[in-house]
Amino acid sequence: MADLFGGIEAGGTKFVCAVGTGPDDIRSETRFPTTDPQDTIARAIAFFQYEAGSVPLAAIGIASFGPIDSHPGSPTWGHITSTPKSGWAQTDLASAVARALAVPIAFDTDVNGAALGEYRWGAAQCLETFVYLTVGTGIGGGAMVEGRLLHGLVHPEMGHMLIARREDDEYSGRCPFHGSCLEGLASGPALEERWGAKAESLDPDHPAWELEAHYLALGLANLICAISAQRIILGGGVMEQLQLFPLVRDKVRALLNGYIQAPAITEENDRFIVPPSLGSRAGVLGAIALAERSVGA
Repeated sequence: MADLFGGIEAGGTKFVCAVGTGPDDIRSETRFPTTDPQDTIARAIAFFQYEAGSVPLAAIGIASFGPIDSHPGSPTWGHITSTPKSGWAQTDLASAVARALAVPIAFDTDVNGAALGEYRWGAAQCLETFVYLTVGTGIGGGAMVEGRLLHGLVHPEMGHMLIARREDDEYSGRCPFHGSCLEGLASGPALEERWGAKAESLDPDHPAWELEAHYLALGLANLICAISAQRIILGGGVMEQLQLFPLVRDKVRALLNGYIQAPAITEENDRFIVPPSLGSRAGVLGAIALAERSVGA
């Protein structure tokens, strides 16, 4: 019998918890709003105590909103650190789950988790170097480079790349740290604040999408030059507006201006900048993939 794994997609808006081995074998799943740390973590623990009570889990993966401390051996490993989300700064998430359930824990960012899920089962299969960028309530990115998830001083913060505002754009940006970084200019809340309506309510031909594509393309052009990704996967609620994909692809190609001579960009960019194959389940499936990888399964 194959090992069973637990996965927690710890999002700033909602938690998703699941037990299974992959996209075709999810034994149980639940989701609930992210409220205060005590109640939210308790609900996650209770789910695993009930759902996996009779079947031991080999490990649980946690793919969390951040910033986080994912460095093994650090005294604050497993913590959500300097997040602006009210009440969650310096929250010990991973150790709380480990103590309650007595199971090994794998811990990484939500976007690194989603990237790993796409590598294991989705749009990044058979690739070694790629980027997963989510565009939603915030903007975050995970990357795999030569088969390894990218970490460093902390972890990638692709949403906080500093982006020049377009000359005709007077919006100052909503990031509390940087104002007009990529997240400050192109996240879902930035779209709503700029245009006075939620992104999903804007018509497909609304001028919001051309400007959104401009900023996303600037960010992607920087990532292409810096990481030399073989593919870029764009997920998150904003990217459910599928009219964005051709706009972004065209603008990326124009910004690179023939400098990078790779057929993936010059001829086949409909297969280079793509949506996630796992859709909205990339996060929780990525958490399961983190657990699986942590025990060498």
